[in-house]
Amino acid sequence: MLPIISGLIAPASENWEHIQEYMLWNYMKTTFLLVFYTAIGTIVIGTSLAWLIAQYEFPLSRFYKWALILPLSIPPFIAAYTYSGMVSYTGVIQSTLRNVFDVQVDQRFFDIMNIPGAIFIYTMFLYPYVYTITRVFLSQQAASLVESAKLLGKGPWSIFLQVVLPISRAAIIGGVSLVSLEVLNDYGVVKYYGIQTFSTAIFQTWFGLGDIDAAIKLAGSLMTFVVLMLVIEKLLRGTKQFSYSNTKVNPLPKVQLKGFKKWGAFGYVTFIFSLAFLIPVIQLVDWFVLTWGSIPNGEFTTYIRNSVYVAGVAAFVIVIGALIVGNFQRFTRGRIGKILPKFTIVGYSIPGAVIAVAIVTMFIWLDRQLVPLYTAWGFSSSLVLSTSVVMLIVAYIVRFFAIGYNAVESGYDKIGVNFSLASRMLGASVTKTFFKVDIPLLKGAIISGFILVFVDIMKEIPLTLILRPFNFDTLATKAFQYASDEKIMQASQPSIIIIAMSALAIFVFYKLLDKEDAK
Repeated sequence: MLPIISGLIAPASENWEHIQEYMLWNYMKTTFLLVFYTAIGTIVIGTSLAWLIAQYEFPLSRFYKWALILPLSIPPFIAAYTYSGMVSYTGVIQSTLRNVFDVQVDQRFFDIMNIPGAIFIYTMFLYPYVYTITRVFLSQQAASLVESAKLLGKGPWSIFLQVVLPISRAAIIGGVSLVSLEVLNDYGVVKYYGIQTFSTAIFQTWFGLGDIDAAIKLAGSLMTFVVLMLVIEKLLRGTKQFSYSNTKVNPLPKVQLKGFKKWGAFGYVTFIFSLAFLIPVIQLVDWFVLTWGSIPNGEFTTYIRNSVYVAGVAAFVIVIGALIVGNFQRFTRGRIGKILPKFTIVGYSIPGAVIAVAIVTMFIWLDRQLVPLYTAWGFSSSLVLSTSVVMLIVAYIVRFFAIGYNAVESGYDKIGVNFSLASRMLGASVTKTFFKVDIPLLKGAIISGFILVFVDIMKEIPLTLILRPFNFDTLATKAFQYASDEKIMQASQPSIIIIAMSALAIFVFYKLLDKEDAK
């Protein structure tokens, strides 16, 4: 953050003065609208789905328990261009209305490339953050309170509004905070839909005007927005806590729905799942089949290799770092052991465009310090690290370390320290204890952390677009480039690979989570 802070106090350029006077308020207003209405939408959809799945049995409810997480496998920018293509004049919806039903429609009715359209995309494809966290909480924590409310004569709606929502407030706000950070970080949707936000402004100022100082000031303004949002989140969480009179927590008993209620619940869940996963995937598969072979196999293989390489290396380093930091934290008493891990995970709250600005500034400074070493080694350029994939991987580590660390930390919390202390008392060294005792016990948490980080990096756009080396494309950047060039059908090919790999990873993660919960 030092480059951002130093950039904020630097003298203002003409570009920054113009932005500050005429455009900054619009960036703030648009960004706020996107975050606020997406938060409302994800709360409504995520919480209602979590309650239905946690409390009731209806057709396919067990399938939807994990299938409702699948929209996370579709990056929002891919969903944005998919829906735009579907509702366009030549898209499947309008073509069907004209050719099959002979209905002429007002084009304004199908205009999705605006703020309401972006809010729809964000809501549909980010609600799983709220759904997942809230469903797990309700399944494990709400049983006794719900049963008590039933004994007092409360009906389903009263229980939901007066019991479920209040006790789930922390879980819901936690999920919404992740959604809000994802909206602030996004560049693909707002760029494709032509919406002016802080992310698009940073790109335009940096690459369009060539003014990195103004871009740094915009990044600093965005960080101020993020800090304000985190403060609001803390206030919304409040100081209320809910505890139990005994240590035994029973799972929430399922209620078998019948008649209209059964099919109503099934219809609602199916409708959301169709909008958020089934319909866009079917459209992408159709485009994939129509354009198969338009991208040379050699190029396609390169995109896959690049994506797997950077995501795999970054995820591996993050998991190793998380294991070290987590092990240090659980055996270290005092403030250092509590404060240090907090600094390592702050990167997730920083939007990708801000991290990119800071990383570029830092690596250019580092290259300048290493010029004598580069000369001695025979490099013809003074910019070595700042034009390599190393810079991109470091940025991934900063941005996504919190995801890997949270997964590993939950594993450490579950195994405690007794096994490690027993191993040490039996004469094993710290290193041997770590590899022979801790790692086997943490296997599920390690795999989960790796999967979550890998999926997020596979879908990442802002960092990759700014920091990738010359002629280095991933599946995500290539899909974004094709969509930006209005080659929407060709964009389906890298998009389908991203979705397939992410969906498989999410399924494996779900099975690991179920296995851990069953222990």
